[in-house]
Amino acid sequence: MSNTTLTADVVAKAALAILDNELGVLKTVHRAYEDEFSNQVNGYKIGDTISIRRPADFTVRTGATLSTQDVIEGKTTLTIDQQCGVDFQFTSSDLTLKITDLSERVMKPAMSSIINYMANDVLTTMYKRLYHWVGTPGETINSFADFALGPRRLDTMAVPMGDRYAALSPADHWGMLGSQTALYIQDAARGAYREGSLGTIGGIETRMSQVVPTHTVGPLGGTPLVNGATQNVTYDTAKNTWTQSLITDGWTASAASRVKEGDVFTIYASGTSGAKVKMVNPKTKAVTDVDQQFVVTADGSSDGAGNLTLTISPPIITSGPHQTVNVAPADNAGLVMVGTASTGYVQNMMYHKNTMALAVVPMEMPAAAYGGHRESYKGLSVRVIPIYDGTNDISKWRLDLLYGRKVIDPRLGVRVSGTA
Repeated sequence: MSNTTLTADVVAKAALAILDNELGVLKTVHRAYEDEFSNQVNGYKIGDTISIRRPADFTVRTGATLSTQDVIEGKTTLTIDQQCGVDFQFTSSDLTLKITDLSERVMKPAMSSIINYMANDVLTTMYKRLYHWVGTPGETINSFADFALGPRRLDTMAVPMGDRYAALSPADHWGMLGSQTALYIQDAARGAYREGSLGTIGGIETRMSQVVPTHTVGPLGGTPLVNGATQNVTYDTAKNTWTQSLITDGWTASAASRVKEGDVFTIYASGTSGAKVKMVNPKTKAVTDVDQQFVVTADGSSDGAGNLTLTISPPIITSGPHQTVNVAPADNAGLVMVGTASTGYVQNMMYHKNTMALAVVPMEMPAAAYGGHRESYKGLSVRVIPIYDGTNDISKWRLDLLYGRKVIDPRLGVRVSGTA
């Protein structure tokens, strides 16, 4: 192939082609919102937002008597607030390269770094809002029975079939692969043994990702209790955030960051033993056998008396079309944290595509950026700007992406660990 003089459009096109081919786990999240950002000619700045509606829900009437309901839709915003990129440089003698050399020497490692950064960012953002966690934290998924805990919980949560995905850490991926080689199902065994591929299992398209995040549980401490009964809320008060405040006490006094964003817990219905607050079926509102789990959505520190007001999800809603639990916990009901204090656990996840949104948008091109170029394709966009260092006869290049990510429906995902 003949040599190519490197210009911003050449670099941008090479980068974008690699980005599109290597998205990996980023292909498993909802990507349609790029269309909402299509009208700004010169690109977008950090902080631009769009609104996303949360679906309404209803209770079913029985009998012939009319019983109207208000249509209440929540909303959330997707903010374009994440900028990432790589910077590199060439001497003048390097500026004429084969395009294949450019792709292999520069673009592939550069875009690999960006994709891995974005994938880790997206998965970290997602797990911190997922309140369902099955299995035993710290245990590797190494059997179909372990794996099946995920789709089973998704079914109980009434998550739609289709567009279900799993992101497994390397240890869990290979642990699960080992369990598949003994199967008598020819295609599954061949894929596991010869190709290192899990494919679709139990309706879950399964992918390995080296950047599955690890969550470190907060320091915890004390015997946390609900401080005050009837701390349930209405959907109307929680519809936009899908969170609420929960007043607790009994923590170790004056402790910084006693709980961390992403910590998960269950609550006894009353006291510190017996039945726990249960999840209800999202469609029928029938009480399930699943202890409702809650996630802490912001770091929290206890005061001098051991009091701590948590911000949690889901909200405790005990009636109506958006009911989440069978009862509100009583005063002095005990909290049971998932995992051991100050211990890290890999966050494997199974989720419907609509759990998480990712939007990569065209970035603003500064007026002074002479020779810059922006390339967009299939909802992806990169911006390349050359900068010449005349003193040292070096051409420097900056390559940027601008994106936003948001958990739009945490009811559609679950964290998954193995069992002992």
